[in-house]
Amino acid sequence: MSIDKLKKEVSKIKWWHRMDLGNGIITPGIQDSLGILKTVGLPQNLTGRTVLDIGAWDGFFSFEAERRGAERVVATDSFVWQGKSWGSKAGFDLARKVLNSRVEDMEIDVLELSPDRVGTFDLVLFLGVLYHMRHPLLALERVFSVTRNQLILETHVDMLDIKAPAMRFYPGAELVNDPTNWWGPNLPAVEAMLKTVGFQKVQIAPECLLPSYKEVKAFGLKIKKHRPLVQRIQHKRMVFHAWR
Repeated sequence: MSIDKLKKEVSKIKWWHRMDLGNGIITPGIQDSLGILKTVGLPQNLTGRTVLDIGAWDGFFSFEAERRGAERVVATDSFVWQGKSWGSKAGFDLARKVLNSRVEDMEIDVLELSPDRVGTFDLVLFLGVLYHMRHPLLALERVFSVTRNQLILETHVDMLDIKAPAMRFYPGAELVNDPTNWWGPNLPAVEAMLKTVGFQKVQIAPECLLPSYKEVKAFGLKIKKHRPLVQRIQHKRMVFHAWR
């Protein structure tokens, strides 16, 4: 495919991931995928390992896992690939072709995941999906069932000032005006859910840690006068690593 033709094909697609297709062509994705990659903690060397990317969308993390040497990568999606959002599978299909990738694809809902359906994988990526799940604990049970060793989970979190496990429910479009966002768990809730479904060890990626309310107050800030700051502290994207 010529560079001019590729540019035209890229321009036809609504991209979520920003990725390098070579020859100076960067997809105009909404998400700063390279920036997120720095905090996700994807192992630099995946040689010989198998990887499952749940909710792959355009496939940035699937192709990155392959680039880092993964022996087998399976990308799955359902909601986006079925065209139920503003996105589609077109970006994934084009990127796989252009990158001459061997990443496999499977259209399957999170709640349908099982060892019988997809197998088990050394590393499972569950990035930006949990808060979209109507039944988050059940979703994590399905994810655990296909995780042979390690899970990397990236999610929206809420109520970071509450120490006990808790989740905020968004029955409408309260979170960024998106009705597909259902839950905002806090850190203890995510950790508790991961351990409840069977993961033995859970760590929060250090790049994502936030100051506590006590630390904020230590700088002499008054909560009522700094509502925007308080809101940023309560809402955050966090990365969790969990092992069986």
